[in-house]
Formats: sequence, structure tokens, C-alpha cells
Amino acid sequence: MTPYLRRAILATIAEDGSNVAARLAGQHGVSRQSASVWLGKLKQEGVVASSGVGRGVRYRLATLAQVRQVYPRAELHEDRVWSEAIAPALRDLPANVRDIWRYAVTEMVNNAIDHSGSEQVTVELQRDALNTTVYVADEGEGIFLKIQRALNLYDPREAILELAKGKLTTDPARHTGEGIFFSSKVMDAFDIHSGKLHFMHDEWGADVLLERPADASGTLVLMRLANDGGRTLQEVFDQFAAPEEYTFAKTIVPVRLAQHEGEKLVSRSQAKRLTMRFERFQTVVLDFDGVEEIGQAFADEVFRVFQQAHPATALLPIHMTPAVENMFKRAMRA
Repeated sequence: MTPYLRRAILATIAEDGSNVAARLAGQHGVSRQSASVWLGKLKQEGVVASSGVGRGVRYRLATLAQVRQVYPRAELHEDRVWSEAIAPALRDLPANVRDIWRYAVTEMVNNAIDHSGSEQVTVELQRDALNTTVYVADEGEGIFLKIQRALNLYDPREAILELAKGKLTTDPARHTGEGIFFSSKVMDAFDIHSGKLHFMHDEWGADVLLERPADASGTLVLMRLANDGGRTLQEVFDQFAAPEEYTFAKTIVPVRLAQHEGEKLVSRSQAKRLTMRFERFQTVVLDFDGVEEIGQAFADEVFRVFQQAHPATALLPIHMTPAVENMFKRAMRA
């Protein structure tokens, strides 16, 4: 079984554990019996498990490592969490993958230590043959409420937009505000649950805001990364650095995060919330994916008023609908 075939089989199981042998046979042009032999070999390896019999059998990826540690927050150090709870379960992974995990885990644990005010910090790891997932949770005030209070924001949903921009910290003396931004970019999936809000940076690079009916206390961060991923930390850092510099100079802002449910982006106050702190960057890429239209006042405030006040910051709109592009052009002509 080649590495490519092995990964393809595992991905098929991860997608849906039912009717696997038949699906594999159709995908790879082999008999169902041959596909069953493949599945049997993976079960012998211990990377796949199954339940049920006959045509009702269901497959799943076996849990290869599972760790859960609860730490008192007082006097806790993030490197201790990394070396005790996480690193031993990842020692056989490629160096670039371990580097990413070390960066993201220590950044998220450090945030919980310095900002949450929680009595405890919980760290959990689950690993299968394809991916590793790490959870970092606290029982504090909640990240979105804390940012809302620190920045005097009208709505906690605005805190998610600020996180997506980057360079955000409620403690600038000790933090640069880069940890969450870059951790979300280096991971295949990155989620934050807090209160009724759920911020998700998915595997396709999209930033999504969801609202839940239940109000959960504290903050839960979920991170997932492929065990054989090819990206490196430096590659991700370089995407947001100025040419020939080593500074965090560029950000990509999903404009739809400024568009709360049922709202349209029409007012200058919405535009001012969107452009808050843009002047800290040399380049701001405004991703209008998911935004159907914007108002004249909104466009004028972003593309003319802000730009005139901050000529050193370049605004680059992308993924514009014809309606959005028309308003952009109108503001630029003005």
C-alpha cells in the first residue's frame, strides 16, 4: 500500500465511516474484496477501528494518543504545558509540524495564563493517523467580553473582527497581539468558543462567525493540524511581512465579520469600526467575500476618508461583487 493510497483511504474514512469498502472500490477501480483487504491491513496496524458487521459495519480513525491535563493557572508556565502534555505525543512528527504546534500551543496557553483570570487551565490532545487536535480551555471572563470591555466596543461580535485584524492585545506591555492571529493562520482549523459566539478559521482560509443559543462560560480554543502538513511557520510569517522586513506589516480582514446578522454595511459608523487600527499596518487586504453590497457612505468612509487620513496604509479590496466594486470605484473617483 503506497503512502498516497493509505492517506486516501484514511481520508475517506474520516469523511464518512459507512459503506467504506464499496466507496473505495468505486474511487480506485478495484473490487470490494480488495478494498476490504486494505481496510483489514489498516485495522491490523491499529490506525483504523470498526463496529458492526456485514454491510452495517462502520469504520473510524482510531485514537492513537490522548492526553488531558488540568493545571492551576497561578504560577503556570506555558513551556511546562508543552513539554509535559503535548510534546511527548508529537515527537515522531516532522519538525515543521512540531514547530507549528509548539508556537500555537504556547501562545494559547500563555493567553489563558495572562488574560483569563481563571482558576484553572485545561489542555487536551487527541491524535489519529491523519490529524492532531489540541484544546485549550479556561473558566475566566471570556475572550470576547474581555476585548469588548478593553476596547469599549458596542457589541462582543466586534471583538471577533478585531481579532481577525491582528495586532490586538489587552496587555500591550507584555504582548504584541500576534499570537491568536498567527496561530489561526498556521492551523488547518482554528476555533474559539466563548459566550454565545464561535469564531472559526477553517481549512479553506475563511473566517466565520457563528452564534449559539447557549451561553458558555470561559474560553475554549480548538486547533487542528495534519500530521504530515507541509507548511512552515516562517512561510506563514512571511505572508504578512513587508518585503525585506521582519515586521507584521500586512493583514487580511474578512469584511463580512463587520456585517452582523440582518445588517447591511451602509453607515459611516460601521466603516469606522471596520477601519479601527488599520493604521498600524502598511497593507490591509479587505476581503469582501460574503458581502453582497455596501452603501455609499460606508464606501466613502473606508476608501476616501480613511485613506486620505492614513496615506501610509494601502487598502486592497478583493472578492468584490459588481455592486461592491461600483461603490468602491465611486469612492475612488470622489
